Amino acid sequence: MTTPILAAYAINGDQYINGTWRAGRSARRLDDRNPFNGEPLLEMPLASVADLDDAYQAAQRAQTDWAALHPTQRSAQLEKLAQVIQNRSEEIIDWLIRESGSTRIKAGMEWQFTLNLVRECATLPMQVEGRILTSYKPGEQSFVFREPLGVVGVISPWNFPLYLSMRSVVPALALGNTVVLKPASDTAVTGGLLIAHLFEEAGFPAGSLNVVVGAGSEIGDAFVEHPIPSLISFTGSTDVGRNVGRIATGGKHIKRVALELGGNAPLVVLEDADIEIAAHAAVVGRFLHQGQICMSVNRVIVDRSLYADFAALVVERVRNLKTGDPAKADTVIGPVVNQSQLDGLLGKIAAAERAGLKQLCGGQARGLVLPAHVFGEVSPDQALARDETFGPLLPLLIADNQAHALELANASEYGLSSAVFTRDMARGLSFARGIVAGMTHINDITVDDQPNAPFGGEKNSGLGRFNGHYALDEFTRAHWVTWQAGSHHYPF
Repeated sequence: MTTPILAAYAINGDQYINGTWRAGRSARRLDDRNPFNGEPLLEMPLASVADLDDAYQAAQRAQTDWAALHPTQRSAQLEKLAQVIQNRSEEIIDWLIRESGSTRIKAGMEWQFTLNLVRECATLPMQVEGRILTSYKPGEQSFVFREPLGVVGVISPWNFPLYLSMRSVVPALALGNTVVLKPASDTAVTGGLLIAHLFEEAGFPAGSLNVVVGAGSEIGDAFVEHPIPSLISFTGSTDVGRNVGRIATGGKHIKRVALELGGNAPLVVLEDADIEIAAHAAVVGRFLHQGQICMSVNRVIVDRSLYADFAALVVERVRNLKTGDPAKADTVIGPVVNQSQLDGLLGKIAAAERAGLKQLCGGQARGLVLPAHVFGEVSPDQALARDETFGPLLPLLIADNQAHALELANASEYGLSSAVFTRDMARGLSFARGIVAGMTHINDITVDDQPNAPFGGEKNSGLGRFNGHYALDEFTRAHWVTWQAGSHHYPF
């Protein structure tokens, strides 16, 4: 049976609130453009604080009926969503390429990650478990139930806009919550409006998902401060995440937060590693999506005995990477998301040059396309090694031995993802467990996110865990209930 040809969604720049499309009421407007060629994609009035309040009110009204559905009904709804995502694959991939600057390689990966996530989350409603506790009181029965939180507010980023929105939206809904989603302005469609169309086509009830596209300076604080949401799930920079956490936990209405923040992922190459495999992984892990991934290889730490050969292999691979039009199947390096991002990267390159760092390869930017840059023998106190570099810049560091490599790997305020390369599994496991991070991959890239595995960071990389049954703790609450029969003995 062939898949029917579907008419493309008419994305006209309206907000999606309570199951209807309507214009935002802010005086500000969004001009959404293709970062590769400047093509206008969408112009729309942004959401106001009043629109945001309407969205939260709609989510609150819808939540009771949504949570009351039998778990099999919520599972069935998510299975319909998965089918819509399957049917709409080409449209989704095309929008990711045009709006976020994703190469076709990365856009296909993001679509597949999202489909896998929705299919996994369709199992969540049937995984909710309570407990029966032994009571200290004679004759009493003691229970612990898992309940939905209520309304969840989701703020998502521009780098993996579809997937990183859905990673919070879908499990929240699976577990009986309703959602208000605020996507990044750079990816208003792929991070929000396109998602609303997918949910609408799948038949989700009005108010279960609401999407508001608004300026952070206008509705950002109000999004977090609003009295209705019980949880704010934020994915983005550490600096903004700190402010989200401060408002959510220090304001009038205290609420839970799930924060997935920045990273400075080390990839460590021990002296017994296969350097061909490690060099290949370093290049893919750094330059996938132009390095604009929180888990991206941000620095490579190489044993001194391997450094010269490893660096040569990396440079050879990097020089063969194709840059340019992200819509072409063989393009690896497409545009960064906007001019501000490019300016920041050019500033880092200039600072590295002033510091006398050894540039092993590079090139001039064309439009927003910046070729891959590699710097060698970078000391750990240099900004390229110390800071999160959200772009196609790769520093290579030298370690004297295994202990020094571990010290360098942990010398960061971040602790999201990491990797180590060694031929010895026991050695790899021991080294991996010494890294203070939420995730470590042995003989693989730092970029991985599987829907049944815990995703999250330590230190300034965030709080909480996404995916699989780990999402149960994030998107539900424990509710202790007791039952007592007969008379009671009270002290007075």
